[in-house]
Amino acid sequence: MLYELFVGLRYTRSRRRAQGRNRLVSFISFVSILGIALGVMTLIVVLSVMNGFQEELRDRTLGVASHIEVESVKGNGRVLDWQQVIEDASQHPEVMAAAPYINEQGMLALGDAVRGVQVRGILPEPESSVANFAGYMQAGSLDALRPGGFGIILGRDLARALDAGPGSKLTLIAPQGMVTPAAVMPRVRQFTVVGIFDAGVIQYDSALALIHLGDAQALYRMGDAVSGVRLRLKNLFAAPSVSRDLAEIITVPNLMLRDWTRIHANFFRAVALEKTMMTLFLFLIVGVAAFNVVASLTMTVQEKAADIAILRTLGASPLSIMTIFVIQGSIIGVVGLGAGLAGGLGIALNLDVVIPALERIVGMTLWDKSIYFISELPSKVLASDVATILTVSFLLTLIAAIYPSWRASRVKPAEALRYE
Repeated sequence: MLYELFVGLRYTRSRRRAQGRNRLVSFISFVSILGIALGVMTLIVVLSVMNGFQEELRDRTLGVASHIEVESVKGNGRVLDWQQVIEDASQHPEVMAAAPYINEQGMLALGDAVRGVQVRGILPEPESSVANFAGYMQAGSLDALRPGGFGIILGRDLARALDAGPGSKLTLIAPQGMVTPAAVMPRVRQFTVVGIFDAGVIQYDSALALIHLGDAQALYRMGDAVSGVRLRLKNLFAAPSVSRDLAEIITVPNLMLRDWTRIHANFFRAVALEKTMMTLFLFLIVGVAAFNVVASLTMTVQEKAADIAILRTLGASPLSIMTIFVIQGSIIGVVGLGAGLAGGLGIALNLDVVIPALERIVGMTLWDKSIYFISELPSKVLASDVATILTVSFLLTLIAAIYPSWRASRVKPAEALRYE
């Protein structure tokens, strides 16, 4: 064993028997270790929760939306040869399923309640393979939508705003008018509520209504055309590259392809930015704790000045003296990182137990399911996040140890031993 490592370990172990004024140095070292441990633990738990939220929101959003949308670039926004689009797109090995859809605006009325909605015309069976509406249904099912049946499925918040339930009769008003001798009249059709879904995404739950594709074509006078085709992929993260491939495979002209990273770009960028800023703020906590090592090692250098002088007279170089105290600071960092890693992983991997226990202790609800639309606090530990946290935290500890270690290497033996 290198003597620098031996001396550094000995100095660290000797703190356990510290007495008198040396106890202050030992206490400061303990505070440094505790601060690093708490900072690392907090970083692991918070980033794991944010990862869980990000994945949960992505899954819920894409459970209602799609991985890729194929639409017309023309002004009328209609795709006539949508069967050919599905046939061409299905040739790509990444495409799992495809479904036509119609997206239009409308207004729903029930009694005195009126709400503007996004009307989506779908074919139940293909739609089930593209979206996860079946898993979000609170009442009814997609199969209840039949051509000519004029059934409608509402988001939970939309149904609540209209005070509608299964069997309620709604009036759907299409903005495209009918020209009559008297005036231009809006097209109006009565629909029956056959289902209610709860996707947990406010923009869909409060403003999306599903009807059969045939009913939408009749109401909006689209003939056999649709607004576009929705695609589901085996790997959703391959959507940008698959979009480029499909642009060359699909033979129908005048189409544009948009993947989910473009459709929901602002939303997911905001989530990513929030995670980045939270990480930076929490690293400041680790930084403050790491720089407590400066105070701890500075006091150790003053305490061990005579020992340093003796080592110098025995031939130890300034670099060796500096190495001793860098090792001591590194040990403080490693112990703190180890404790923080164990605590952070223990909490992040057991939030389903920790949260109910905290609720019982404090006597209040910390996670209201009715507010967050998620049954339990999501958590996902990423090895890359843990590695980054440990690496940056350890580097901060090393940087904090450099200055007092350099001061130790500058101790002059004659001055240090003058009064010994």
